[in-house]
Order: sequence, then structure tokens, then C-alpha cells
Amino acid sequence: MNDADHFALFGLPRSFALDSAALDAAWKRVSMAVHPDRFATASPAEKRVAMQWSSRANEAYRVLRDPLTRARYLCELAGVDLQSETNTAMPAEFLMRQMQWHERLDELQDQGDAAGLATLSAELAAERKVLTAQLGRLLDQGDYTGAGAQVREWMFLDRIAAQARAANPA
Repeated sequence: MNDADHFALFGLPRSFALDSAALDAAWKRVSMAVHPDRFATASPAEKRVAMQWSSRANEAYRVLRDPLTRARYLCELAGVDLQSETNTAMPAEFLMRQMQWHERLDELQDQGDAAGLATLSAELAAERKVLTAQLGRLLDQGDYTGAGAQVREWMFLDRIAAQARAANPA
């Protein structure tokens, strides 16, 4: 097993754009090779190692299958500390849109406007697509610092989109 990184573990190129079918196939291949059941008659040490590799394969798959966590991981591999909990610096334009989305969400919730909440959710999903494309370009260009800023914006966008979905369970 290659211990370098999640991409290497699965024999995949280190890239934001990832073929999900190739990832699934690689995960299944690795999982079958290291599954603890294959080591049922092995020594306790071998069983422990198999369990560790199985856990590592599952964690690598979890990280790589989600575009946001994959982007975060690529930034971290490049040495960019996202400081996602402490670094709230964002462009002024994005901060203004954040405030507008929050105000609009609050108003729509107060009014019980299900159609408005659905519209807001659709707008946030469209914004996510734009952000995803921008992030992919930044990562492809090797601009991991810029990508880190986009990741933080995406994280915010996902939080407010989740709030909008929760406010409109219909």
C-alpha cells in the first residue's frame, strides 16, 4: 500500500477534477485488499494493521468523494492552512452577499414563505456551481492560497444553504 496521500492510496491523479466511477472502483479494490475479514486467521498484529488500513481507506474515500473536502485536502497537501475556524477574512463583495442572504433567509423564515425559501435554495445551489468551477480553475493553476479563500466561501455557502433547506422541509 502506498502511504503518500489519499490520491496515491487509490492510484489516482492528485486533482480536484476526479472521476467518481474511478474513485469508487479504486476504493472497492483497496477495501477488498485490506478488509479485516481477509485477516481473520492472521496474527493480532496483522489484524490490527488491516483494521488501520481499512479505516484509512474509508477516510480517504470520504475525503475524496466530496468536492469541498477534496478541495480542502488539496490545499492542505500544498501546505495551505485554511484556518477555517479562525480566518473569516473574505472579499467585501462576498461579505455583502453573505449579509443579504442572511437577511433574506430571516425574512423568508419569518414570513413562512416556502416558495421564497425554495428560490433562495436554488440561487445558493447556482452560486455553489460557480464557486466550484472557480475553485477547480484555481487548483488546476496551482493557486492554493486563492483556492483556500474559495474553500472558505464555499463552506459558508454550504452552511447558509443548509439553513435554507432546514427552514423549508417541503
